[in-house]
Amino acid sequence: MKRIVSLKLNGRPVEDIIPDNLLLLDYLRERQALTSVKKGCDSGECGACTVLIDGRPRLACITLAASCENSEIETVDAQAKNGVLSPLQRAFHENLGTQCGFCTPGMIMAAEGLLRDNPNPDETEIKTALGGNLCRCTGYVKIIKSVQIAAAESRQ
Repeated sequence: MKRIVSLKLNGRPVEDIIPDNLLLLDYLRERQALTSVKKGCDSGECGACTVLIDGRPRLACITLAASCENSEIETVDAQAKNGVLSPLQRAFHENLGTQCGFCTPGMIMAAEGLLRDNPNPDETEIKTALGGNLCRCTGYVKIIKSVQIAAAESRQ
């Protein structure tokens, strides 16, 4: 069965006819060409597909696109404005929070969700917020440092 879904995607209104069983991950990557949303484990275990739905981090690989009716979806693509990296993107880049980069979009979106709710998180809160995002390249030290620096810069 198919349905018409209306939502806001990275700040722009979108209306599409989609099958009821289409995953948000596949919708974003295949229909909207947003390949920054990574397909990792396909089972909600790695966090590579993390996006914000109505400002909250969610896993696109276990979310049906049809369930996003009237929601606002944000991907890492919308974080930079007019070619200028967001504080989180810049902090990840400057502090080597990005290794191979595969997990980075999901990490940044999980961190963005955290900082919107809590602009002054401590290290434990950052670790908890990123707990569902796996990185096989690093020990997370530079990722956590990047979030701390972005939080500090955003408060200034």
